[in-house]
Amino acid sequence: MEYKRGQWASNFGFVMAAVGSAVGLGNIWGFPYKMGMTGGFAFLVIYLALVVLVGVVVMLGELAIGRKTGKGVMGAYLSFSKKYAWMGFIGLLAGFLILSFYSVLGGMVMRYMLGYLLQLFGVDGFAGQGTGFFGFMLYDYGGILFCYLVFMALTMLIVMGGVEKGIEKFSSVAMPALFFILLFVIIYVACQPGAIDGYKFMFSPDFSVFSDPEIGFFEVFKTAAGQMFFSLSLGMGCMMTYGSYLSKQENLQKNALIIPLADTIIALLAGMAVMPACAAFNVEYTKGPGLLFVSMQTVFENMGSFGNFVGFMFYFLVFIAALTSSISILEVVTTFQIDHAISKGKTPDRKKISCIYSVLIFVVGLPVALDALGSGGAFMKAPYEMLGIAYKGPGFAMWNDCWLDLYDLISEGVLMPVGAFIMSVLIGWVWKIDVVKDECEAGGKKFAAKKYYAFCFKYVVPVVMAIIFYAQLMDFFG
Repeated sequence: MEYKRGQWASNFGFVMAAVGSAVGLGNIWGFPYKMGMTGGFAFLVIYLALVVLVGVVVMLGELAIGRKTGKGVMGAYLSFSKKYAWMGFIGLLAGFLILSFYSVLGGMVMRYMLGYLLQLFGVDGFAGQGTGFFGFMLYDYGGILFCYLVFMALTMLIVMGGVEKGIEKFSSVAMPALFFILLFVIIYVACQPGAIDGYKFMFSPDFSVFSDPEIGFFEVFKTAAGQMFFSLSLGMGCMMTYGSYLSKQENLQKNALIIPLADTIIALLAGMAVMPACAAFNVEYTKGPGLLFVSMQTVFENMGSFGNFVGFMFYFLVFIAALTSSISILEVVTTFQIDHAISKGKTPDRKKISCIYSVLIFVVGLPVALDALGSGGAFMKAPYEMLGIAYKGPGFAMWNDCWLDLYDLISEGVLMPVGAFIMSVLIGWVWKIDVVKDECEAGGKKFAAKKYYAFCFKYVVPVVMAIIFYAQLMDFFG
């Protein structure tokens, strides 16, 4: 009996799943804190320009290759030639490492969500720590491992259900729910005195950060580029894998525009929830990665008893966003094994494959869960402690700060930009734009912007990817 690989039941389901893959912690957490650290409006302008010039282009390339071959990232490159197998491996390894730390962060978000849920019923959900809970949680190994395990298990169960009955069914409900919850938080925050300053920070033209000796244009550019790339789930095989389940009748050009547009809207809405909230309750925008946990908890405490409800709703939407992204990453490695089994004439067991890879990812992520994010003296030593290097503060050299930074540097800093760089070179110079054109016109649609995409694949994307890679190397060496 021939194994049916699966297909999206509707274009709406595909779009919701693809948007869900793109919308994650990168939008709700990464976008606001990176905007806060790099000047607000200046960051936003560069980010939007990069979405148009790079994000949409790479998105279309990945969807086209995935649908053309009908396979995940490894099988897709092998379909062109065995010499491109290492390209597929880059995407697989990037996704594997990202999910190993992403699911730890997802577990942390879930812990905050449960904390506020308990608060609603009059129970202290933060172990008497108040706004100091984040530091306490990092050393609460039992709690953090439990939440990590539950988050990973939920991801596995959804992927086990398959494309239509698992991923599509969940995403079709989760993404609209996320949007309305986010809208509720935005409306509530907008009514708070002083919130207007947060909107000014985001939308009032101000490029003074470019002349700041500690930040400057290059720092803003590489931060916005890295955020755009990670947020859209590009370079790790997610969109290629999702594209492989897409019907030939669906409009690739339209979907390649809708997904980045929806992702950008959610990122902007997240900024409109976080920045005005910080302004209203005198919390600094520049708190960095701690903005999601420490700063926002301070915001909700200042709201009084109603802050427990708003806090629960906020972390619930972040939890949904994290889960929709994690299932797409697990699907990348699951699809790889399914395609491999089919190529050998075997019938793959999706549930078994999902379970095995979930366990492997969980094990690889244990150092991230147990090193207290490099705070020192944890159950698992951070890289700098193992190597006997004196700690000189966050960002001194990303590879030795903590295990999360190390995994992030390898995946987001090296593998993803390298993968996108080579894919764009292949489409622009080796395979030519016709490989995308033919797939876009497969359903009888006209490829209206051929010259634009050809130019971007040849020149714009490779240059931007090279800049991102260079910037990450500078972070690597501190």
